[in-house]
Amino acid sequence: MQRGAALAGRSVTAARATRLNLVIVTETYSPEINGVAMTLGRLVDGLAQRGHRVTIVRPRQRHESARFSVTQRLACRQVRLPGVPIPGYPQLRLGLPAGRRLRQLWRLHRPDLVHVATEGPLGASAITTARSLGVPVTSSFHTNFDQYTRDYRIGWLKPVVAGWLRHVHNRTRRTFVPTRTLLSQLDAEGYLNLRLLSRGVDTTLFNPARRDESLRASWGASPGDPVVLHVGRLAAEKNYPQLFRAFDAAKAVAPRARLVLVGDGPMLATYQRQRPDIVFTGFYTGVNLARHYASGDIYLHASTTETFGNVITEALASGLAVGAFDYAAAHEFIRHGENGLVAAVGDESAFVAHAMRLAADAALRARLAAAAPAAVRPNTWDAIIDRFVADLTEAMTTTPAPGAAPALEQPESLSPSRP
Repeated sequence: MQRGAALAGRSVTAARATRLNLVIVTETYSPEINGVAMTLGRLVDGLAQRGHRVTIVRPRQRHESARFSVTQRLACRQVRLPGVPIPGYPQLRLGLPAGRRLRQLWRLHRPDLVHVATEGPLGASAITTARSLGVPVTSSFHTNFDQYTRDYRIGWLKPVVAGWLRHVHNRTRRTFVPTRTLLSQLDAEGYLNLRLLSRGVDTTLFNPARRDESLRASWGASPGDPVVLHVGRLAAEKNYPQLFRAFDAAKAVAPRARLVLVGDGPMLATYQRQRPDIVFTGFYTGVNLARHYASGDIYLHASTTETFGNVITEALASGLAVGAFDYAAAHEFIRHGENGLVAAVGDESAFVAHAMRLAADAALRARLAAAAPAAVRPNTWDAIIDRFVADLTEAMTTTPAPGAAPALEQPESLSPSRP
């Protein structure tokens, strides 16, 4: 065993023996459905199972009472604060600065560490408050908000947003990122104290055995028809026009192909009007979502704005032949031609060509699909949560010096890198 891995193993073992009182500050949480909420739910469940006490601080969701409240549910204590709807995303809410309320709470019940998962006004005020009280604070980089400025036609704001994100994260003792590629990118942009926090996949839930021919029949697909599946939020930054172009090209070579979109979002009504030939199912979770994945044949992913993309690992675990851009989770887990097909970011013609190959070549689909689950099998949530706790425990006892800090060596099982 390499020395770095051995040290990491000892730090994980030590962290398991420590029971922490943690606060997680986030703009989004269950039952909201998105990658950040799903990831936080997995982390909170894992932390609670290990005996750690977790408090979630978040904006009130739409269905909740319009007053300050504290509740105990979903494996943690929750503090709900005022928020406002996010423009373009009325189902999500932006937290407001809450320094005074947080100071009161944390003076009464001082946490061991505060972890800020989103960089909005609530998260920024939590960082300021924790630092003023001498409470260790860490953060996660979950969303490329600076890249979203292009999709929402405010590209001139990109430098401002990028500078804000860097400022927020550099005020924390650790910034956790989901891939090695993003870690290197942020390091080059001046982010400090970066650590890897990959994403796990539940291979018991997401697996090829959940394939359901009756579900496929409800989509109008016969057993031999190629079904292209996609799961995600129907929003401008997800590059659906490119996905539609790829599917249209695939359908030209495989006329019986079907496209099934699982999800909801601000663009749903628009796309339903534009594309009556597509099956829109709405959002599903749990076993129902797993059935939808496993009942497809091809997974196409055209977006390049995610920091990770949980849907890629879920599709691989479900035994789909995946076509994506060589980015984020696809870059980490797909070996081109072995367990999926990837196109260079920006090479739209290659992405379309891959979609056509997958639709036309049943033998290729079968070979890629058979190899796909093994690519993500080592990425268990247990290993990732243990590593996260070890890094949080280290952050509690380490005050970073000015300047960049090198990333710790990570166990290879957390996120396989390319040879």
